[in-house]
Amino acid sequence: MIKEWVIGVGVALLLFFAILGQNVLPLFFLAALAVGFWLMMERRSTAPAVARETPVKHQVSFEQIGGQEHAKRELMEALDFLRYRDRIKSLGIRPLKGILLTGPPGTGKTMMAKAAATYTDSVFLSAAGSEFVEMYVGVGAQRVREIFRRARTMAKKENKDSAIVFIDEIDVVGGRRGQHSHQEYDQTLNQLLTEMDGMSTTQTPLVLVMAATNRPDILDSALLRPGRFDRQIRVDLPDKDGRLHILKIQVEGKPLARDVDLDHLARETYGFSGAQLESLVNEAAIIALRQEKTEISQAMFRDAVDKVLMGEKTGRKPTEDELQRVAVHEIGHAIISELMRPGTVSHITIAPRGNALGFVRQIPESDRYLYTVQQLQQQINVALGGCLAEELHYGNRSTGAQNDFVQASQLARTMVKCGLSRLGIVDEEHLQSSVLDTEVRFILSEQERETREVLRPYAEDIANFADHVVIEESIAGNEFRSWLETTSHESDSTEVVAAEATDLPIHPTIGDVGLQA
Repeated sequence: MIKEWVIGVGVALLLFFAILGQNVLPLFFLAALAVGFWLMMERRSTAPAVARETPVKHQVSFEQIGGQEHAKRELMEALDFLRYRDRIKSLGIRPLKGILLTGPPGTGKTMMAKAAATYTDSVFLSAAGSEFVEMYVGVGAQRVREIFRRARTMAKKENKDSAIVFIDEIDVVGGRRGQHSHQEYDQTLNQLLTEMDGMSTTQTPLVLVMAATNRPDILDSALLRPGRFDRQIRVDLPDKDGRLHILKIQVEGKPLARDVDLDHLARETYGFSGAQLESLVNEAAIIALRQEKTEISQAMFRDAVDKVLMGEKTGRKPTEDELQRVAVHEIGHAIISELMRPGTVSHITIAPRGNALGFVRQIPESDRYLYTVQQLQQQINVALGGCLAEELHYGNRSTGAQNDFVQASQLARTMVKCGLSRLGIVDEEHLQSSVLDTEVRFILSEQERETREVLRPYAEDIANFADHVVIEESIAGNEFRSWLETTSHESDSTEVVAAEATDLPIHPTIGDVGLQA
């Protein structure tokens, strides 16, 4: 209304000066520039608010979110003050003002915020942290005020007594003050702190702020104190049961073949987030479409796991000699893994994916969070198995073991820093680098000697089976175990190492032959 009134008065003044015989051309250009600048600033300051005029549809229930049972229970308990406000008030409990969801990417933080709005029957508005920050000072603070105002307005319009404002990637705007060269960041954060801490947060409708980040360590301390974000809920990677729950949700409505074993697939996908599991099921369906099949088989899921982990198959065409060496390398990994952890080899492939010319995928027995010195030593043995298999067969090694050496070195350093080496308990901060390097080299040399002795009886068998792997390109774990059982060296070699079944302290995809020189 004000804009139309100002434009009308301006036009009237131009006409008045024109009637008086004055030259209005300079005034006309100045007025046009002023109006253009005004419209540009108005559009910059209101664009995000206009985009969020309609509340986001949030018909997502907690039952639709798998693998986060602990986080869901904690969040639902925190949200009960919105559902049972009278009972909360009778106990004198202060309403929560903010809930911060932290955790790795793809674990379902945004879905949990939408489910919270459904659970509490609240209006749901969402924004990203980057939407509040502009190069113009004061714009971000105005947008913070605007989104809170719209949350209350929409709640009243829909006859709801609560609203949830969800800010994704809040670390963009909520980082520690004073670390940015631009004052706009600090002003935007100050306004957010004011909105969350002011008396307006207790009015009806009540506005609850939910935010998500995978970098809580860089947030400003004033934002994390009680009275602002009263609850911090960890949304972590799902365990085996959680992965199985997510897979069951994702495969609903999809035609599955009879051989599909979701429990086995949940074991294979150790370390996967909810987003990766959704992508896995989708990729398996795409493979079925590509092959013109009406059902999704277990083999398609296996290929989809490889694609999510390593990427699509590349167009690289290694020579026959290179393929033979890659096969020998991967069989070396597989033999050590199977002898030390029976039943853990899922499959072997020499099909190039991503930066790897081949790899062995393992299945951990169960999710594990603590590891003994024997388990770490066994994993070092598995990492060194590839290059030592090459050495036994060819008499030399290749550059393909670079990633294996990095992995083995990291595990050895972990042993030293955790007090599992000859040095005993050490202070990492005051440990001399020369002492650390000497102990790491000792650990690696001892495990290299042990691994070489385990593989030595299999030298000829590895060469013969490598021909079969080159022809087939991919070998299932069961087929590999059947071959290993037919060899005459298994009973002798297993005495050299402990046969305790353990899990991987790192990601289950190991032994990839890299391309780096």
